[in-house]
Amino acid sequence: MTGPTFLGRVGSVAGATISVRQAESVASGIAIIAGRSYRVAQVGSFVRIPQGYHDLYGVISEVGAQATPDTLVDARQRGESWMTVQLVGEIVETSFERGISQYPGINDEVHLVTEDDLGRIYGAEHTGQIAIGRLAGAESIPVQIDLDRLVTRHSAVLGSTGSGKSTTIASLLRSICQASGGKHCSSSRILLLDIHGEYGDALKSVAEVFRVNPSEDEQPLHVPYWALDTLTLLDFLMGPLSENAYTGVLDKIQAAKLSVADGVAGVDVNALTVSTPLPFSLKQLWFELIDPEYKTWADKERTQRAIDEEGDAEALKAPKYQPPGAGSALPDQNQTGVLGIRRQLAQMRSRLLDRQYDFMLHPGDWEPDLAGKPSKDLPDLLQSWFGHNKPITVLDLSGVPSQVLVRLIGGILNITYEALFWGRSLPEGGRARPELVVMEEAHRYLGKDGDNPARDMVQRIVKEGRKFGVGAMIVSQRPSEIDETILSQCGTLMALRLSNSADQAKVKAALPDSLSGLVDTLPVLRTGEAIIMGEAARLPIRCRINLPRAGERPNSEDPRVSEAWARPRGDEDYERLAAAWRSQDPKWGQEPKMEDS
Repeated sequence: MTGPTFLGRVGSVAGATISVRQAESVASGIAIIAGRSYRVAQVGSFVRIPQGYHDLYGVISEVGAQATPDTLVDARQRGESWMTVQLVGEIVETSFERGISQYPGINDEVHLVTEDDLGRIYGAEHTGQIAIGRLAGAESIPVQIDLDRLVTRHSAVLGSTGSGKSTTIASLLRSICQASGGKHCSSSRILLLDIHGEYGDALKSVAEVFRVNPSEDEQPLHVPYWALDTLTLLDFLMGPLSENAYTGVLDKIQAAKLSVADGVAGVDVNALTVSTPLPFSLKQLWFELIDPEYKTWADKERTQRAIDEEGDAEALKAPKYQPPGAGSALPDQNQTGVLGIRRQLAQMRSRLLDRQYDFMLHPGDWEPDLAGKPSKDLPDLLQSWFGHNKPITVLDLSGVPSQVLVRLIGGILNITYEALFWGRSLPEGGRARPELVVMEEAHRYLGKDGDNPARDMVQRIVKEGRKFGVGAMIVSQRPSEIDETILSQCGTLMALRLSNSADQAKVKAALPDSLSGLVDTLPVLRTGEAIIMGEAARLPIRCRINLPRAGERPNSEDPRVSEAWARPRGDEDYERLAAAWRSQDPKWGQEPKMEDS
């Protein structure tokens, strides 16, 4: 007697791929076993192949005519049904292990996997495993993933617009923070780069939120320019420079950093470079660079300046000199320290005066005075981002101008990686307290072409970060637009609904050929449903992600057009609309919401 779970027998074995001849007694559709219903012979379902003292487990990847072995094509005329199964693991005694130690034999029985079997595979929740959802085919079974492998081997969450990607991220991060009541992850450290400002409200109970225009319960976002990569900063401030000018500007910056280096912990003045994260004044730098460009001398010995009006570095006001005389006539044009960068200095001044860059170029207490001394230094910045009492740090970049976004993200990642890398042996470093960096809308700044500081930093993190406690989670609706190196290093993939064939191909490339049938289900996944595969998942599974509670979901829902257009128009104030635009703050003029008592 084969029992109610019997599906068929092994017909052929080719490595980890087997063909199964479906039993005539098995009807397609649903089987009722012990009062529970199971889908029979569905792509993505699990099967069990008993092997004496242990069981092999596999995933159905194809069903029907395409699954018929090539050597048995005449079986179609005999009316036999076939399934292709990819072997993925085995249970020896009581524990499940990926990979197989032996292969099935011809005519071995193949059985439907019941909830009891799945319970043996996934086991009870324990340290290192977090529950993130339910199996799509057996919703009483929780899906658990390995937190260690999720972080250290990197991951990607991929899905088209409207597939539930943002809700999945919010749910996943909450699951990490609240694993076993938060006891297992009380020291978790997660940095979320929020491009559209969706997560501040959804995660505020477990996150410290930094925003360009903060609300009452948020912190101001400051990314000090002097903590960024100096070469990237100069490119943003000045644009292209000749080699001679480039060297001259860097010499000025190094001298400015050297002047404040004395007594700073960890700084060796003999090994200081322009990349050492020390404060310096951009206003003073601009002033020292612009003065030689316009300076004239009132005497041939060049001892007296032909000055009409003194400049002011703090106000970014250039000095006014008398124009040089014609030929050999006085005043004499200055020849010392001239780099020929008047246009670049004009651009630099324009950047410094542009209020939309204040979070970076005028970073509050982190902005140095003209002598290079800020009220707060690098330790205060690292403490504010990584040392607070909440497990998540949300950097809301929705108010950041698009033209600086790539450079800024590159800078943030550089600060994060360098701090945790060099502090890897310390209690605050990456090995003692690893960091997961979650990058939303990654296709916007991790593209394949051109000079890209953000992409370069992420490549470094995914290649080297696991050794030093820095993990990456790439979140995107267009995986086909993301740099190949980055995506190939993501050990775990969570693929939600994907409609574009190029995006599906990216996911398919990460799977064995025999599991391609799983990828073929991507266009028909339900909202909030994902195929999870790779290092953190025991098996490639189709999972319904747990929904966060109402009030804890990201602000990413589409407008309800029919309701909005049917609603009577209220009072409209376009002065307020213009003010919100000019202030770059969507909450401008709104009364803060009262918290429920």
